[in-house]
Amino acid sequence: MSEEDLAAAAASATAVRQVTALTRWVGAGRKLTQTGQLTMADARHLVDLLETGDRIDPTVGARKFRTRSSADLPRLAVVLAWAKAAGLLRVVNGRLVPVKKNQRLLDRPVDLWTTMFTVFGELGPALCPPRWAASLLDDSFADGIAVLLGCLAEHAGAVRVDEAQERVWSALAARYYLDEATTEQLSRLRKATDLDLRRAAGELIALGALLGDSETLRLSPAAEQVLRARFGAVRPGDQIAQIKVTLLDTDPPVWRRLLVPTTMRLDRLDQVIQAAMGWTNSHLHMFIHPTGHYGPPDPDLPMIDERTASFGDLAAGEGDTFEYEYDFGDSWTHEVLLEKLIPAEPSAQYPACTDGARACPPEDCGGTPGYQGLLDALADPGHPDHHELRQWLGLEQGDTFDPEHFDPADANRRISTVVFAGTPSR
Repeated sequence: MSEEDLAAAAASATAVRQVTALTRWVGAGRKLTQTGQLTMADARHLVDLLETGDRIDPTVGARKFRTRSSADLPRLAVVLAWAKAAGLLRVVNGRLVPVKKNQRLLDRPVDLWTTMFTVFGELGPALCPPRWAASLLDDSFADGIAVLLGCLAEHAGAVRVDEAQERVWSALAARYYLDEATTEQLSRLRKATDLDLRRAAGELIALGALLGDSETLRLSPAAEQVLRARFGAVRPGDQIAQIKVTLLDTDPPVWRRLLVPTTMRLDRLDQVIQAAMGWTNSHLHMFIHPTGHYGPPDPDLPMIDERTASFGDLAAGEGDTFEYEYDFGDSWTHEVLLEKLIPAEPSAQYPACTDGARACPPEDCGGTPGYQGLLDALADPGHPDHHELRQWLGLEQGDTFDPEHFDPADANRRISTVVFAGTPSR
C-alpha cells in the first residue's frame, strides 16, 4: 500500500474524523460534570457534530427514556476514550483539556490512524462498560482483540464473524473455571461476549482497520501494513538477514530458511522461529551466544533480557552462528546461521519463511532421542507403544504422522499469526 493510499484511507476513516473533530471542539478546554462526564448540553451538540448515531432521550414503544448522562451514549463515549488513549485529550481538575505536545497528530492523519489502531486494546472500559450481563471481554479486551487479529491472519486476512466469535470465546473461556456455571449462565456470558466482539469489530471498521459486514471480517491493507511494520519495521534497502535455522541432532535434518530484518529484537525472533518450525511456545527458551545467554526476564534465570538485543547484535557477518534452545527439559537446540545479507525489497513481506524441510517434532516427546523412538514406534504396528503413541498424537483411524511433511505456506500463515496477534501496544 503506497504512502498516498494510506494517507487517503486514514483521512477518510470515520473514527479518525470523529476524534479529530472532538479534539478541535475541545479547544482550550471544556468543563466536565462532577462525575467526570461531558455535560448533557455538550453531549447533545457532539452527537450531531460527530454524527455518532447515538440516540438521546429514545422512545421505546410508548415510553420515552430520558438520557441523564453522556456515559449513556456509547458511540460518543468510545470516541472520547479513543481521543484520551491516543494522547490527544486528558482530564485535569475537572476539565477536559488538550495534550499540547500531541496536537500535531491532528494534521498527520497517518500518524493519528496508526496511534488509534495501536491503542485500540485500551478501549475495553468504553466498549465493555459495567452492566447486568458479564462478558469475557470485560477484563481481557486487549487479549480478545489479539485473538481476533490472529484468527484473521490464520485465515489469510478474512474470517467469518461466527468463527471469530468462537475462537475468542474458546481462548478467553479457557482462563476461567466455568465448570459449575449453569447452562443459562454460560449462554448469557457467551451472548454478551459475542455482542462485545461485534461492537469492537464495528469500531475497527469505523477506523478502516477491518472491512466487512455482519457475516465476514477482513483485515484492511492499511492495518496489515501497520502491524507488520510495528513487529519488524523495514524500509526498502534495509538489511534483511537470510538465515537457516536447523534443529541439531536430527537426521535427516529439520530446518527452515527465513528472511528477517537485522534489527528484529530477539523476543520477536523467538516468535518467528517458533512459528516457522511449528513449535507452540509452551516452554522456556534462550539464545546462546559468546556474549551471553539471552531470554525472557526472569529473576530465577540469570539471562540477559532478550528485548534489549537484536538479531544483528548476535550475527553481523555472513557465516556467523548462534544457538537457540527451546524447552530446557527436552532441550531442542537449533543452530541459527546467517547465510547472507540482502536489501529489503519494496513489495516483499518480512519476516517470511522461504524454504525448509521435514516436520517439526511433537512437543514433549523427549528431545531428539525420544523423537527417533517415536518415529520407530509409529512405523511399526507391532511395536508395544504403537497404539498408545497414536492416541497421544491424536491420530484418528487412517491418519499418519509424516516426518517428511513441510509446507512453507503453513509456516508463513503461522508467522502472520504471531505478527498480527503478538504486536505489542505502544
